[in-house]
Amino acid sequence: MKRLTRKEEIIMEHFWEKGPLFVRELRELYPEPRPQFTTLSTQVRNLESEGLIDHKSFGPTYQYFAKVTREEYKQHSLLGVIDKYFDNSYIKAISALVKEDRVSVDELKELIDLIERGE
Repeated sequence: MKRLTRKEEIIMEHFWEKGPLFVRELRELYPEPRPQFTTLSTQVRNLESEGLIDHKSFGPTYQYFAKVTREEYKQHSLLGVIDKYFDNSYIKAISALVKEDRVSVDELKELIDLIERGE
């Protein structure tokens, strides 16, 4: 699964929040100035070709929907970051968070307790 651009992420957020949408409905969710219909339609079709969105046909028009949940995308994105930037080492990733004071030692202990309790 590819990493989304900011524009693609916005589109996916709309599908995750609203469910199935026609491109014209999707366009209405944007503030002014709204993206051009053709531009948005192209972006949606690109996401479909990547396997993130699918569609149902309604005559000559399509209603699109997310094939991937937000949680699946987040999980894949996290794994991709760990793989790309931390040599696929979870220890290196967590160590970097601790070194930058993003996670405290007490939080790590709490995490270990949760894991040991099976939560």
